[in-house]
Amino acid sequence: MQTALSHADAVKAGKRTRRLRTINRYMFVIPGLLLFFVFTILPLLVGAFYSLTNYNMIQPWSFVGLENFKTLILEDDLFLTAVQNTLVYAIIYGPTSFLLAFVLAWVINNLKFRKAFTLGFYTPTLASGIALSQIWLYFFAGDRYGLFNYYLLKWGIITEPILWTTNPDTIMPVVIFVSLMMSMGNQFLVFLAGLQNIPKDLYEAASIDGVKNKFQEMAYITWPQMKPQLLFGAVNTVVGSFGVFDIAVNIAGMPSPEYAAHTIVTHLYDYAFTRFQMGYASAISIVLAITTILLGRICMRVFRTTD
Repeated sequence: MQTALSHADAVKAGKRTRRLRTINRYMFVIPGLLLFFVFTILPLLVGAFYSLTNYNMIQPWSFVGLENFKTLILEDDLFLTAVQNTLVYAIIYGPTSFLLAFVLAWVINNLKFRKAFTLGFYTPTLASGIALSQIWLYFFAGDRYGLFNYYLLKWGIITEPILWTTNPDTIMPVVIFVSLMMSMGNQFLVFLAGLQNIPKDLYEAASIDGVKNKFQEMAYITWPQMKPQLLFGAVNTVVGSFGVFDIAVNIAGMPSPEYAAHTIVTHLYDYAFTRFQMGYASAISIVLAITTILLGRICMRVFRTTD
C-alpha cells in the first residue's frame, strides 16, 4: 500500500514539475509576444480599420468600406507613378545591395587585416542618413563645383554640368547609387558574422572530398551554411527597398521634379502628414504592408533550411 502511494506521489510530482516548466517557458515567451502585439500587430489592425474609413484627424471618422482602395488603384495616377518608381528602385537596389554586401563580406573575411577593413566599412553607417545624404549632394551638385561634374568636365567627357538632382532622367539613378553606398554597413556586418561562424573543419573535409577553390567552397559550403543570415539580409532588403523615403526626399526634395523620385512611402507621407487624410494614407500603408509580407514569405521559402 505504501509503495502504491509513493508511486502516485511520484507521478503527481512529475506532473507538477512539467507544469512548472511549461509555465516558465510561457513566462519567457509572453514579454516578446506582448511587445510584438503592441508594436506590430496592433498598429497593423488599427491601420486596417482606418483604411476603411474617411478620417482626417479633425472630424469624426466615417465608414467608407473599400472606397479608399478603389480610389487608390483605379483613380490615383500619382500612386501608380509611385509604384512604378518604387519597383524600379527595388528591382535594381534590392538584388544589387544584397549581392554587393555578401561579396564584400566574403572578400574581407579572407583578408589578413579583416578587423580594420570591417571597421572602415561599418563606421560610416553610424552617422545619420541625412548627414550622409548631404555629403553625397556635394558629389552630385549640379554646378561646375560638384565633384562628379568637376572631373567629368576636366576630362572632357561632358561639355556642361549635369543637373544630377533636378533632371528627372538622372534623379532615380542618383538615389539608387547613394542608397547602395549607404546600405553596405549593417547587411555586410551580418554576412561577415555568418561567414566567421562557419566551422573550419567543413572546409577541411571539403578539400579532402575534392573541393579545389574558393568558388566551389562558396557554392557547396558557404552559401548553404549561411541561409539564416541570407534570409535576414533578404527580408531587410525587401523592407528597405519598398520603404525608401529619406534618401529620395533628401536628394530630390518633396515633391521631386516631375515626381521622378516619388515613392510609395513618399505618397503615404504626403497624404498622412501634409493633407492629413489618415484613412487614405492607411490604405496605402496596408497595400505596402501586404506587399512586403508576401515578398518576405517568398524570401523565407527561397532561403529556408532543410534541417
